[in-house]
Amino acid sequence: MTRVAVLGAGITGVTTAYALAKRGVDVTLIERHRYAAMETSYANGGQLSASHAEVWNHKATIWNALKWMARRDAPLLLNPTPGWHKLSWFAEFLAAMPAYERNTIATARMAIAAREHLFAWAEAEHIDFDHRRAGILHVYRDKSGFERAAGVSRLLAQGGLQRRAVTRQEMCAIEPTLQGDFYGGYYTDSDSTGDIHKFTSGLADACARLGVACRYGAQVTALASEHGKVRVSVGDGVGEDSSVFDAVVVCAGTASRAMAAMLGDHVNVYPVKGYSITVQLDDAASRAAAPKVSLLDDATKLVSSRLGEDRLRVAGTAEFNGYNDDIRADRIGPLVRWVEQCFPGVNTRKVIPWAGLRPMLPDMLPKVGPGKAPGVYYNTGHGHLGWTLAAATAEMVAEGLLSSSAANR
Repeated sequence: MTRVAVLGAGITGVTTAYALAKRGVDVTLIERHRYAAMETSYANGGQLSASHAEVWNHKATIWNALKWMARRDAPLLLNPTPGWHKLSWFAEFLAAMPAYERNTIATARMAIAAREHLFAWAEAEHIDFDHRRAGILHVYRDKSGFERAAGVSRLLAQGGLQRRAVTRQEMCAIEPTLQGDFYGGYYTDSDSTGDIHKFTSGLADACARLGVACRYGAQVTALASEHGKVRVSVGDGVGEDSSVFDAVVVCAGTASRAMAAMLGDHVNVYPVKGYSITVQLDDAASRAAAPKVSLLDDATKLVSSRLGEDRLRVAGTAEFNGYNDDIRADRIGPLVRWVEQCFPGVNTRKVIPWAGLRPMLPDMLPKVGPGKAPGVYYNTGHGHLGWTLAAATAEMVAEGLLSSSAANR
């Protein structure tokens, strides 16, 4: 039996461990926190959104970044302080712009494939994650944004996703609680939402039932390729130990870059900070005034998801500011104001803020597959679509690892 270490117990690590364990692999899941899903998989926007598969390598992104540089509350905020990591990442980002259409189509295909696996796993393991199949409505405040979305829709269609244009009146029928001056929208009824933390925690419990050895509170301190295998050294704050595995899968989010370097690979993940708020809908009036359909507001780059009856999650923004997960009031403020403007009947007295670092690669595609050394694999760099893509990439890496293992016997 192949012995595999999976590094990181966020959504990508736990789905990878599960996909391998279901195939009879001896898996050890290593996570530095005491529990699964305690970083970027803790409080994201909640959207399982194939309709959000458009990659960012487009001139519109560059223009917006330059336009918003003077605004501290901008949807996309770039710290102008130079650094080699940031500069190299943006150089590769620009180099990937010619692949914008191809990568958008590929991402849409992965997102659609992921649904089948994620839904099946949740049903098989009886995981309640506040799943809501009400679709996602993209809303646009002007004609130019709406017309640009038509081009994106054509790319998504090539990837197998159908979404339909809707008028302002149709938007009101889809989500009657939405207030504001909007031009039109696009609705994807096949998309859905759910609580990533509840799902990942539930699937981590399923992994343990399947025999996965879950080592929480264990920090990876060193990785080394040895005679076709991989040595993994970990510390728990008291001591340090090491074990040799037939293979290792790096699913460590923003820590993946440093781990890859130990193994001789270049995986240029950059930590792009995102923020969210969870609005507690404690009174009947707020529950009635909050949206049930998930939204993406193109002008503000914010998304919302209803999680159960008593929570509204609002998330977004992208901040290029290095390894910094501080929660800034000037970044949280726009999220609260968006709720108050679009859903004025919702009480925002009780709001829980959060910030997480999305692991983004310059071409916006995750790194899925083998590294240079034998036994080294990656499933990382999913950026803002980890929740949407993880089940598909977990299956991909599990299949690839076992195929390679069989071929080398």
